[in-house]
Amino acid sequence: MRAAVIGTLLLSVLAVPARADDADCKRHISVVGRAAEARAPDFAEVTVGIEARGATPPVALDAASKAVAGVSAQAQALGVQPTDIGTAAVTLQAATRSVARPGGAVTEEPDGYRAGNLVTVRLADMGRLGDLLRQALDSGANRIDGVSFGLRDPDAVESALQVAAARDARARAEALAGALGAKLGPICTLSTTVGTPYRPMADLARAAPMATKGRRVPIEAGTIQMSSEVSAAFAVAQ
Repeated sequence: MRAAVIGTLLLSVLAVPARADDADCKRHISVVGRAAEARAPDFAEVTVGIEARGATPPVALDAASKAVAGVSAQAQALGVQPTDIGTAAVTLQAATRSVARPGGAVTEEPDGYRAGNLVTVRLADMGRLGDLLRQALDSGANRIDGVSFGLRDPDAVESALQVAAARDARARAEALAGALGAKLGPICTLSTTVGTPYRPMADLARAAPMATKGRRVPIEAGTIQMSSEVSAAFAVAQ
């Protein structure tokens, strides 16, 4: 699966001192250099948990907490470090039910309590992600909020892409200058635009009721698209 490049662009303007006199930069060529790369993700992150009901707040919350404890234990059994497991949300609220009254009126009446407990697990061995989800469901989880994929060191990829985009800008400017019979001078201005990495996300919110007992949940990581643009102006000499 090859994911499309989406997401908000993060603008990062680099203040680069002009390397040419202002007089030299009056005659310049402006170009945009580009670089892009698709990387396989090196971790997956999933938020999974349970929503439980009970007659009292402790009963509801204890039921939710027990299932989440089982999910955490399963994750650690698959090699996930405790530092890669964290509570995402704990909720507790009064529940109601709709009751039809004579005459067609409908009223809401108390119906115990509803509790939720969610845990986020970061898994480096993505080949075990399907097993983790299957075991989480078998442990009592009934809610999966989604799976996302990412890179542990995106800054290194961004830096490499910026350098590649700068080289592309230089090459474009040299080609244009050569076509005009001119020579390319020093750089006048430089700014960069870094594409925010897109992490493919699988919507598994309904996976729990649809999954067959014992069957591994199929997950495809795809690729993460990253890009960089460099806007540059170079002085032109005859």
